[in-house]
Amino acid sequence: MSILRKKYCVNGEWRESKTEKWMPVTDSSTGEVIAEVPCCTAAEVEEAIASADAAFRDWSLTSLSMRAQMMFKWRDVLNRHVDELTRLCAQELGKNLDEARGDVLKAVEPTELACALPYLTQGAASMQVTTGFDTATYRVPLGVIAGIVPFNFPAMIPWGWMVPLAIATGNTVVLKAASPTPLTAMRILELFYEEAGFPKGVVNLVTCSRKESEILLTDPRIKAVTFVGSTEVGKHIYSVAAAHGKRVQAQCEAKNHALVLDDCDLESTVNAIVNSTYGCAGMRCMALPAICVQETIADEFVKLLKEKARKMVVGCAYHPGTKLGPLVTLEHKRFVCDWIQKGVDEGAELVLDGRDIVVPGYEGGFFVGPTIFDRVTRDMTVGDREIFGPVTVIKRVKTFEEGLEIMNASPFANGSVIFTQNGYYARQFELLSDGGMVGINVGIPVPSAYFPFSGNKDSFFGDQHVLGLDGVRFYTRAKTVTKHWYDEHSRKRAVSTWEGTVERI
Repeated sequence: MSILRKKYCVNGEWRESKTEKWMPVTDSSTGEVIAEVPCCTAAEVEEAIASADAAFRDWSLTSLSMRAQMMFKWRDVLNRHVDELTRLCAQELGKNLDEARGDVLKAVEPTELACALPYLTQGAASMQVTTGFDTATYRVPLGVIAGIVPFNFPAMIPWGWMVPLAIATGNTVVLKAASPTPLTAMRILELFYEEAGFPKGVVNLVTCSRKESEILLTDPRIKAVTFVGSTEVGKHIYSVAAAHGKRVQAQCEAKNHALVLDDCDLESTVNAIVNSTYGCAGMRCMALPAICVQETIADEFVKLLKEKARKMVVGCAYHPGTKLGPLVTLEHKRFVCDWIQKGVDEGAELVLDGRDIVVPGYEGGFFVGPTIFDRVTRDMTVGDREIFGPVTVIKRVKTFEEGLEIMNASPFANGSVIFTQNGYYARQFELLSDGGMVGINVGIPVPSAYFPFSGNKDSFFGDQHVLGLDGVRFYTRAKTVTKHWYDEHSRKRAVSTWEGTVERI
């Protein structure tokens, strides 16, 4: 099979890279290399920035109504290509078809939100704030936005979390696509220009290493950086970009916990946990890998969880019957398996081991089956660090209070969930949990795009989250205008040092 060599995109054109370093893209189900992408040179990254900078003025001055119409057109283009993009996402990442389709549709959802930009970007105004003075605040675009993308959502994150609100509000974008999974994002960019007809340079795309991407953090033409990835890298991006005067939103790691109380609907609870823990093979920051279970039902819970996990069909990502697809790369498979061994070495009870699973006909795929650890204690790192794979850890607790204390002790606070039929405990959890996104009998408490994706603690660095009104504010700045028109009375009045100040009785 021939290996496709991809290009980078500047000013709406796909250009051959001059790099000497190429990065492989694999079919996660077979292990075969299906494409190579360039590790773009520093000069090529700067080309992309220059293109976005040159396109900014005209695009930012395009009327709100015209930008909204283009976003409506873009939504229709995405919807026409859902099946094609689903298959591509499943192949390069390893999500099963339902999960990959959801990834693509989660790019459509924020695009629909962006269609409302004439309303979302409205400012505020008052006449006669003080005698003869009117004041208005407008939301105006920032300039060039850099989007640094992780591998695990190749449609949703660049084309849902980043591009729609950024361009709808009048900015231009440079995307650093994830080198393990760039093909979906690249195909969407082709559609962006070829079928939606956006002006050249509004969105540009490169693939490169961390060395070249540092330019995005320091170049004065970049006004804001939006990032999704590890906490270590997120802290670095936040500190460097902020020091260079840029806005930053860094969505980082998680170790989301659930608290399962003994009055829960056990069958429904386990079904929800199987879905949230093993969905996307655990490669998402809103997975639910750590479960605090009340001791009175712990044995029954673990038995049922194991039973349901063992029934999951592990297989080729793009086969319709697959429930659990492969991990993204061989390197990531080794990383997850090393964590499983670490759990064993730390003394956790390995209830179900997914390391040696083999899928007939796909022996080269990067598969890890559902894995369960029981009796994980506070001194075990397997219970506190993000593994990013289909691994569940069970922490037995005596009371609601003990479970909540364990959860809030985590340095991460992306999501947190409680399963209970008790309204008092549900309310207390909602009130006291550190989680930025809280679920009550909801295994994946991700809000729709109309609300912010609101992680806390070491799961997020910045002031405004992605999506919702937070997203609109992140991509715009306030411009407040005070107006006064001279009349016969005001021409005769002396101008105060505090011109236009509010009058006092």
